[in-house]
Amino acid sequence: MIEVLATNNFGDTREGNGLAGPIGLLIILVLVAATIFLIRNMNARLRRLPEKFPPQPPPERPDDQE
Repeated sequence: MIEVLATNNFGDTREGNGLAGPIGLLIILVLVAATIFLIRNMNARLRRLPEKFPPQPPPERPDDQE
């Protein structure tokens, strides 16, 4: 019973193609590139905003007094 529970069903990590390293590196590089593009896009959008916004009237609150 214990041998059945201790069986490695995920394959031997020391043999085989060994693609975990290169695929992990590719995923990290894609995430870094996406982060760089998102930061550049957000900076461009922030530069387009005006220095100051016009004052807005305070929101109207309904009278809750009955």
